[in-house]
Amino acid sequence: MFRPRSIGLLLALATLLIYLPATSCQFINFDDQDYVTDNHVVQNGLTWAGVKWAFMGSHAANWHPLTWLSHMADCDLFRLNPAGPHLVNILFHAMNVALLFALVFRLTKKMWPAAFIAALFAWHPLHVESVAWVSERKDVLSTFFALLTLLSYTRYAHKNSGANSRESVAGIASPAFDYSLAGFFFVLALLSKPMPVTLPVVMLLLDYWPLNRVQGHKLKAAGSASGELSTFNFQLSIIWEKWPFFLLSALSCILTILAQQKTVSTLASIPLYFRLENTLTAYAGYLWKMVWPFDLAIFYPLHSPIALPLIAEAAVLLAGISLIVWRERKSSPWLIVGWLWFLVTLLPVIGLVQVGRQAMADRYSYFPLIGIFLAITFSADGLVARFSFLKKWIISSAILILGICLVLSEKQLSYWRDSESLFTHALAVADSDVAHFCLGLTLQDQNRPTEAMNQYLRTLELDPGSDLAYDNIAKLLDDEGKIDFAARYCQEAVRRKPQSVFAHINFGIMLGKLHRYDEAIHELSVAAQLDASDVRPQFFMGQFLLKQGKNVEAMQHLKAALQIDPDDVQALIFTASVMASEKDQGIRNGASALTLAGRAVKLTGGRQPAALDVQAMACAEMGQYNEAVQIEEEAIKISQAANQGDNLDVLKQRLKRYQSHQPWRESFKEN
Repeated sequence: MFRPRSIGLLLALATLLIYLPATSCQFINFDDQDYVTDNHVVQNGLTWAGVKWAFMGSHAANWHPLTWLSHMADCDLFRLNPAGPHLVNILFHAMNVALLFALVFRLTKKMWPAAFIAALFAWHPLHVESVAWVSERKDVLSTFFALLTLLSYTRYAHKNSGANSRESVAGIASPAFDYSLAGFFFVLALLSKPMPVTLPVVMLLLDYWPLNRVQGHKLKAAGSASGELSTFNFQLSIIWEKWPFFLLSALSCILTILAQQKTVSTLASIPLYFRLENTLTAYAGYLWKMVWPFDLAIFYPLHSPIALPLIAEAAVLLAGISLIVWRERKSSPWLIVGWLWFLVTLLPVIGLVQVGRQAMADRYSYFPLIGIFLAITFSADGLVARFSFLKKWIISSAILILGICLVLSEKQLSYWRDSESLFTHALAVADSDVAHFCLGLTLQDQNRPTEAMNQYLRTLELDPGSDLAYDNIAKLLDDEGKIDFAARYCQEAVRRKPQSVFAHINFGIMLGKLHRYDEAIHELSVAAQLDASDVRPQFFMGQFLLKQGKNVEAMQHLKAALQIDPDDVQALIFTASVMASEKDQGIRNGASALTLAGRAVKLTGGRQPAALDVQAMACAEMGQYNEAVQIEEEAIKISQAANQGDNLDVLKQRLKRYQSHQPWRESFKEN
């Protein structure tokens, strides 16, 4: 029963059972839209177009193609049922628990300390966010491959130092094989999330303890037939042997910077001194929340200024711990290894390069806290070795700690059942514009406009420049038929954030609804100048020019939109519909319409009625009426199955025309 494999399996199964309630949680309206619910490319599942999109783009200000592919696979398996992706997250977390146990046990040969570290990692409330949030698939996925990387590296290190050489079987599991396997898993970790860029440093820390490779031991030179390295050369070799890993980290950093360049805060907006202050308090904050995991929330706002006593306390705490672990580095090497593991692995997300407006985040502690767990657990193990009478007390304390973690994790998990519960709790912890805005979105979706309006107004009190809040207030007013008032809020958003592409686009759209097309086109032109890579300004300018009857100019903008993003489904469908049905014969082009419509159908996996509808329209324009009838019937069938009855009458009217061997004609000019 107490064999290592049995312990690892029991830990994984217990974790599965504890987190199983997360399968009843819903998608939330913070990032889940970008990753799944509003992402049509992901919803189409694993397609060649989707694979290309995952590797070539930087959607959601991240480059993590493997994470995108995992979400696509979810959609293939579960469609948009949130239980599926939540279950996948739980499975990865359970596997991470087993892998962590295996790693610590392989490194130290101590089963119960390894089991406690794995259990603490599995059940600590700070880790609920990484598991219960669908968008944080990147967290559990990257950690899965990071742990496999360290396991493979550990096998390599053992064999390369001459230990456990009997593990090699006919050369299949040679040190070179394990080294290559570690590199392979490291690539997969970086493709899942860039945060593991610090993993080569973790390898060096493990070389110090518990692998003890930097204590002057001799080892065989990697790749050499014979010969041993001197102590000095050995010290250099353990650094040099990791150059491929450091190179991969550097490449990942470059790709991440390119992906996040539009979301990284400037030094003018968040000065360096403030970032350093927040770094100190954030490090201390993670330690405090590890010890006292209460009042956990999805968002902790970045408040300025930070109280000087708080900065001083954090600095003293970090300096004190650093001094202690340095002084005890020889007698208790696990202290400095665990401490540096924590500091170094948190470094990419600690706020020196500020992306977003959070001071810290529970999810960022998922992998870094392993270092603190190591330091604490092996310190307790050392005490037991020196003072045997403490054994029962320490075991009782460990059981009590895990029991408290289980209770608090279950409570924290309950907040993730839906957006309203999550952000109501977040506001109870810390008042923030982000939480008010997301709660407003939830209330708006629930058709509770008055409550939603109150949340958006509170958002503006906390962040007067929130163009998103202005836009959503405008939508609420628009729904009430108060378009003039809605336009004023959009105009105010532009005034407060004149460099906001989003604000100019929304103001332009609202002006279009007021039939003030010249003004609308002006706003959209400004948006296009601010960001030439955004497809929306060109797309909406094309629409408004069509309404004015300026068809030739309109087509130029629609084609420009497709040049910016050939895979924009909305632009493909609309442009194809114009080319297939516009009464102006000079604009119609059935062959081009059919090509664009075919691309839209391919991108949507043949499951979106609008894409099929325009493909049928293009077929009819080309005289392919039998094909048009078949495709339109499929569009109607899918629309009925999805209970999308709004456009059914129009689809049926088109079907009758195709059955009569007549193409569909309409004018996009406003009467």
